[in-house]
Amino acid sequence: MPEVKRGALRGLALAVTLVALGAPNAWAKVTPDGTTESDTSTSKPSGSVEGDTLASSASGVIVFDRSKNGSGKSAGGVTSTSSWTPPPCYYAPKYTPEQLQKTLEPTWEAESTGYQWDAQQRDRYVNGHPYKDFNKDKSGEGYWWDSYVPESQVGNPGSLDCTEPIFWVDNGDPPPGNVPDAITPEILAQLAYAEIRVPSTTVELAPQEATKVNLPTWAWLDAAKFKPVSVTASVPLLDIQATTTAEPVSLKIEPGTGDAVTYPTSGECQINADDSIGEPYAKGKAGETPPCGVKYLRSSGEGSYELQATITWKIHWTGTGVQGEQLLPEGTFGAEQDVVVQEIQAVNR
Repeated sequence: MPEVKRGALRGLALAVTLVALGAPNAWAKVTPDGTTESDTSTSKPSGSVEGDTLASSASGVIVFDRSKNGSGKSAGGVTSTSSWTPPPCYYAPKYTPEQLQKTLEPTWEAESTGYQWDAQQRDRYVNGHPYKDFNKDKSGEGYWWDSYVPESQVGNPGSLDCTEPIFWVDNGDPPPGNVPDAITPEILAQLAYAEIRVPSTTVELAPQEATKVNLPTWAWLDAAKFKPVSVTASVPLLDIQATTTAEPVSLKIEPGTGDAVTYPTSGECQINADDSIGEPYAKGKAGETPPCGVKYLRSSGEGSYELQATITWKIHWTGTGVQGEQLLPEGTFGAEQDVVVQEIQAVNR
């Protein structure tokens, strides 16, 4: 069987396995032996090996610390402002020598993948071309690496592109240079990007209940309502980690109708020195132009306009062996809110 097809089958089997596991929730982690366990602790696991399995304390290939992430029903993931997306698959430690034997031999015995492929596999992992007896003589000195598909990427384009056959890496050695998707602090940072959750954006408006045609409506966000969030991803077995942080930088206001003007004209309200956005309306400012806001030119009639408020988040990361903050593409997340616009009622005397 051609190598690409074999790799694709293995990737497909992994995707099916992840689904069969019951679609692990946001805090589940996939272990090197294919099981899952709850990631309820943020303490650093050890990398020890007990017998022929990786110790449960080290079983999370990638462990996510979400203690500083956004939370709540309204929180959600950011959308990259560019075409960039997190890695759809990657390579990382997955088996001890004994685990790989227990994984492959039943497949060979079942003869479900064909004699030729089984013979090639035995030749590669048992007969010494290039590995002998699953590298059992090197137990405790390294791990077999294989492909993984992040839960969020299952079924997405590229999720079956990690087609390299299972390979061995000694402890302390880098993975082969011809494997570009082997796990690194940078890839950890990108995977943590996909785990970032930021709060939904409901801006304060004045007037609150209903605004009037041609009356400037002030909009603002208090600094206490949105703060930087971060997720740390680590591979305890390799002693590498990366922390990805999202910081709010601006608010984009879209009135929900072409019959409106925004303040500023671009609708992009920058963050203030105190981390707030805009300025709260105060008595006596009725004749002033708000630094952040909107003016509707037509009534919403019996309904309302859906104002879209979107926060842009600057996203950067730091990690093992990296000097200073490294940038990732900015992300956005927003929400809609109803705005009722009424005609100003003239009073005849």
